[in-house]
Amino acid sequence: MGAFSVLPLVYCICTALKPLDELLVFPPRFFVYRPTLENFAELPALLESLEVPLSRYLFNSVFVSVVSTVLQILVASMAAYVLSKTQIRGRVVIFLIVQFSLLYNGTTLAVPQYLIFSELGLIDTLLVYILPAIPSSMGVFLCKQYIDSSVPDTLLEAARIDGAGPMRIYWQIIMPIIKPAWMTLLLFAFQGIWSISPSSGTIFSEELKTLPYVMSTISAGGVARAGASMAATVILMIPPILVYFITQSNVMQTMSSAGMKE
Repeated sequence: MGAFSVLPLVYCICTALKPLDELLVFPPRFFVYRPTLENFAELPALLESLEVPLSRYLFNSVFVSVVSTVLQILVASMAAYVLSKTQIRGRVVIFLIVQFSLLYNGTTLAVPQYLIFSELGLIDTLLVYILPAIPSSMGVFLCKQYIDSSVPDTLLEAARIDGAGPMRIYWQIIMPIIKPAWMTLLLFAFQGIWSISPSSGTIFSEELKTLPYVMSTISAGGVARAGASMAATVILMIPPILVYFITQSNVMQTMSSAGMKE
């Protein structure tokens, strides 16, 4: 099943390396017989007519992905710390609300988010990308479950006796111990945010659009640009794959702890 799930990635790479005659052959072939880099070399020519330089789209994607991922990790880990290791009133109810919010996807929240952005005057700003990515129900759930199973109360009590405050405990004790949890969250957060495209009605300025948006315009050329479209897709996959290789050793450890509760 793992090998089967890799087939779309293999097909994408094979298509990106196919010359035009292999793209037009019928019935379609899965593998490439005469690999070429022409589709990758064609991308600069297709993008040179853009009103905004490609570097601007790249900057928007990198900036939004990095800032949103960092803020999501910080907010999720802080919330998990409070819900797990403090006696705040209503923490059980709050965590139940967090769990129920996992049932909702981005589509169901599109209209309420648009109304909020409109009232706050955030339409056509980068905050449209960043703000919805900061609260993460999955991130809070993963971090809290990991804290419950990996951070003993006696360790925190000893830190308080030594004079450590809440923020010092969070930075020097909680965050190092739950590194597998927030590294896993880093993978999921970056992967989701990197591929984000502006939703209709929120971003109008071309200078505020992201790299996936401009890359998606390449596929508008039909079958003739299928190779270039797949080449653009392969390029967009590189950053998430690199992040995966960095964080993969922490993913299994976090997932195995997410279902454990002492």
